Amino acid sequence: MNQEQLDLLHGYLNGSLNEPDFARLQSLLQENADARRTLRSLSTVEVKLSQLALLHSEAVRVWVDPPRERGLSTRWHSWWPLTASAVCLGLMMSAWWWQASQRVFATVVNEVGVEELTNGSSLRGETQWLKGGSVELVSARGARIVIEAPAEFRFESAQRLWLMKGRLSAEVPPAAKGFTVVTPSGDAVDLGTRFGVDVPANGAAEIHVFQGEVIAKASGNASNQSLRGGDAVAMNGGGSTARELRSSAFIQPDEMHGLSAGLAAGQRARSEAALTDMRNDPALIALLDFESGEAQPGVFYTVQGRWPGSRAPEFVHVGDHLKLDVGGESEWPQITLAAWVRLDRLGAPYQSLLHTDGWNDDRPGQLHWMVTRHTTMRLALRGNTLAPDSEEKEMYPDSRTSVLPEQGRWMHLATVYDAGAKTVRFYLNGRFDKETRQSIAHPAKLGTAQIGNWDRQDRKLSGRVDELLLLGRAMSDEEIVALFEAGNPYR
Repeated sequence: MNQEQLDLLHGYLNGSLNEPDFARLQSLLQENADARRTLRSLSTVEVKLSQLALLHSEAVRVWVDPPRERGLSTRWHSWWPLTASAVCLGLMMSAWWWQASQRVFATVVNEVGVEELTNGSSLRGETQWLKGGSVELVSARGARIVIEAPAEFRFESAQRLWLMKGRLSAEVPPAAKGFTVVTPSGDAVDLGTRFGVDVPANGAAEIHVFQGEVIAKASGNASNQSLRGGDAVAMNGGGSTARELRSSAFIQPDEMHGLSAGLAAGQRARSEAALTDMRNDPALIALLDFESGEAQPGVFYTVQGRWPGSRAPEFVHVGDHLKLDVGGESEWPQITLAAWVRLDRLGAPYQSLLHTDGWNDDRPGQLHWMVTRHTTMRLALRGNTLAPDSEEKEMYPDSRTSVLPEQGRWMHLATVYDAGAKTVRFYLNGRFDKETRQSIAHPAKLGTAQIGNWDRQDRKLSGRVDELLLLGRAMSDEEIVALFEAGNPYR
């Protein structure tokens, strides 16, 4: 029998099984003769221990209040061997139960802004709540697990983790094959792989497989579903529904070191200082850092941003968006757009970073900032045209470099537009990427706009957006570098 099965038997004997565990125990006993024999043996030991403990208590009573009649004195001598056996067996069983209760299921090896756990902490069967930050754990069998706040979880064994709320990514080596994440709407059973589990506060739990294979077991469904790399499902109502893979939704183990080092180096304080400077810039149009707690119009999830306990909007479904209304009828001959993003690689033609609601011939200069199907940045202004010597393959200026990493990570995107110079310049993580010249360059117009999607056409963005900046002047290369370096969450 494996350790997980033994844990079920011991849990039954000490009365700690919950309802799902009890159902699993019933199935185990029906299917496994060895489990039935083991339970009978353990039950027999427990009964004998109780009997010996009773005899031990009687012997102690006799020893404390010894009989004065000579005829009863021999009774004490006859009890002594049995009493000694009871005491020894009791001590051995107590030691065994104490060791079982002290078994370490996982150890904290890294934490980023988590107040509830520290590096080196041992996790057993207690429930954990994370209010902010992320924690990296290594199970007793070597599975590497990252859990992002807000979260509630507990280990049932080294191979079973109950995730009541939060996000988890796991890398499971062969020694930990079978590692299972239990959720309110179903289980994810690993077969040696990399995967993520998302349990929102409201809604169905999702499984996302990055590599390898996972078995999805929706609650109330007798059949299982095999998922392979690139697959994702939501488990709800006893069944599962296919989803698009969202790798950016999960912090991976190899990302934790950079996040931890950045926080320790004081990057959050530098970022806040840079935002203060931006707010004092006379050319500021809008700065959305999502930290005020005020309700933002639109349809989106509020999740953790780049810093522990911070906020950021996340866009998941078609139609998810955030509304923005700035500028009215104003025009900007120069404008800088910048944002920290964490984006997924999707099959949609475009992902909307910011789209004005209109795109009409009678309002030249309306601005659309997006990620294209080639995973490059694009800045399109209505009525603008490319210079004759432009190298662009399409109608609008695009960046040269892909803005999507192979795995989801925070990236800093920036675009600088100058109608007077007739140029569009693109930057990725502070580095200048490409400049495109235009023959016609109208001043930029904003007004009502949407982030994350554009209703007039499907411009679905999947991921998070943090610290979106609109500045009514052209930032220099040096300023873009400084903005990136101050806000970079990694080191």
